[in-house]
Amino acid sequence: MSFAGKTVVITGATRGIGKAIGLRLAREGANIVIAAKSVEENPKLGGTIYTAAAEMEAAGGKALAVPCDIRFEEQIQQVVDKAVAQFGGIDILINNASAISLTPTEQTAAKRFDLMCSINVRGTFLVTKACVPFLRKGNNPHILTLSPPLNLDPKWFANHVAYTVSKYDMSLLTIGWAREFKQAGIAANALWPRTTIDTAAVRNLLGGQMLANMSRKPEILADAAYYILNKPASTCTGNLFLDEQVLAGEGITDLDHYSVVPGAELYTDLFVE
Repeated sequence: MSFAGKTVVITGATRGIGKAIGLRLAREGANIVIAAKSVEENPKLGGTIYTAAAEMEAAGGKALAVPCDIRFEEQIQQVVDKAVAQFGGIDILINNASAISLTPTEQTAAKRFDLMCSINVRGTFLVTKACVPFLRKGNNPHILTLSPPLNLDPKWFANHVAYTVSKYDMSLLTIGWAREFKQAGIAANALWPRTTIDTAAVRNLLGGQMLANMSRKPEILADAAYYILNKPASTCTGNLFLDEQVLAGEGITDLDHYSVVPGAELYTDLFVE
């Protein structure tokens, strides 16, 4: 199934996983709408929506950079309006933007709790709500959300319950949308890595270079997303995928080239046994 001419809205696509997915689909000729906050470069993070757009166009796609903080409904609507005005519609939505704070209850400030809920849950909901009218008219329309399998082992709640609940809510939204939009032919799936991924969050917030060296590159999720989005929306919906599961389904089991340090021991990601 060709991505040429398809329009993909990606939240948080300035860097990391969102950017990798954008580049992967841009190489297939897709139109990539980058909806993110970074309009000026942060030296610790790198990149802006404009540099990301330039890379995606260099990769072979078309790109539209729209400043957007998904906590604000009017900014989300601007993204949708500009995407439709420039490309004529929306075929795919990637809910990638997310906030993280791996803190126990007493160390979780109210503003951090509010940030995670307003981005991970409310923002994901509002972006999807705004895109659905156009996804209904899209070509093999998909919603793909970067959220985990629903593992109810208490150990995944005990040390960072606020973050866990916010990410699980994204997966619950996915399950609901899969049923709600099935008759409309819109697929809703989630995708999560089996191992940690070398992103700014891993390097700056979680484990530094040591954890990055035990991680995989964002490209593994980009390739997994590519295969999911290639599948018929009418039949591939309601799944909470792991990246390895998706690639194994395509006959891809040698994953060493995705490792930051080939051959290194890999660190299993949150929510994955």
